[in-house]
Amino acid sequence: MKQFVVGRKNTHTILAEIDFTKDEWLWFHCASLGEYEQAVPVIETFKNDFKILVSFFSPSGYEQKKNHKLIDCAIYLPIDTPINAKFLVKTIQPKAALFIKYEFWRNYFEQLKSNSIPIYMVSAAFRPEQALFKWYGGFLKKTLTYVSHFFVQNKKSVDLLKLNGFNNVSLSGDTRFDRVYRQLSMDNHLEFIADFKQQRITVVLGSTWPDCENIFIETINNSADNVCFIIAPHEIKTEKISALVSKLKVPTSIYSKGIHNDDKVLIIDAIGFLTRIYSYANIAYIGGAVGTTGLHNILEAAVFGIPIITGTNTDKFPEAQELETFGGLIKIQDKHSFENNLHSLITNTNQRNTMGNLAEKYVYDRVGATKIITKFIGSEFYNNNTKK
Repeated sequence: MKQFVVGRKNTHTILAEIDFTKDEWLWFHCASLGEYEQAVPVIETFKNDFKILVSFFSPSGYEQKKNHKLIDCAIYLPIDTPINAKFLVKTIQPKAALFIKYEFWRNYFEQLKSNSIPIYMVSAAFRPEQALFKWYGGFLKKTLTYVSHFFVQNKKSVDLLKLNGFNNVSLSGDTRFDRVYRQLSMDNHLEFIADFKQQRITVVLGSTWPDCENIFIETINNSADNVCFIIAPHEIKTEKISALVSKLKVPTSIYSKGIHNDDKVLIIDAIGFLTRIYSYANIAYIGGAVGTTGLHNILEAAVFGIPIITGTNTDKFPEAQELETFGGLIKIQDKHSFENNLHSLITNTNQRNTMGNLAEKYVYDRVGATKIITKFIGSEFYNNNTKK
């Protein structure tokens, strides 16, 4: 909360240090880290021709990515007031503004529209139960009228927008698929993970919460000798790690304290490894859908061709529902269903490989959103002779 407040006080200072008239800028707004990952493929496409400003709503995005090489200026988005919106738009005067997924800010949209700056919604997804489609959501729905074009993830979103009078929409898919697919061509080698894994079947439990621990602790404590576990908790505070270790009754290593390769469990109390760690997994459990914190990115694991296990609270995550239907994901309700399904995947090599292949195919079949989006936006930029 302190970062949320103090960070916004620094926004004016950060912007005042830049002469925005020297270059043309694109403004990307991302609520948090997940939305930034969706923006990355689009940012990479336009990086050579434009300066990139990224605004974040939450500290989890800003604090991790504020110094990223793709970003020329990173800020916290000031609270959505008419004064703040007028200041920010007048200062940046971006060539275009790209808002990722769910971000709709009335005053910012009005200012961009009044300054003839196009607004693009990237990797957006809409559901009938959203307030902006309810009888009481007229104010929110009007905000959508300022959008120049919607690039949406699925046909349901296309149909819903058109039903509500919005025809400026393209079915692009989700740029996250492009983002994770590129990971296959990167160097994913981690020597310490390879040494720990050895020849054992490796289960990676990614972005876990205490609710998740209640699901998997007993299974880990009673697991077979040929299986090891790598846990990457969502929160890596010392007290959280200590609480997790206290529940484990098997030999456990903590990354920051040194790794014993014969231990049963390795806890990763550091940021930046998880995506590459998935490349060593035989099975992945993804946290966030047992409780109500929200499912974390299942695609980072699926792209490596491994079966996925997660909780049942996936209503707001269509990729999880689709992957389950596709055959690459299993939902579990409690510790007993987790134990049974994990045991089946560990002992049945054919099931494990089949589900993993389906998970990888699911990702591969959906690559291409970035090309659709950047071709459309780029044609508007360059056809207007604003760039060479």
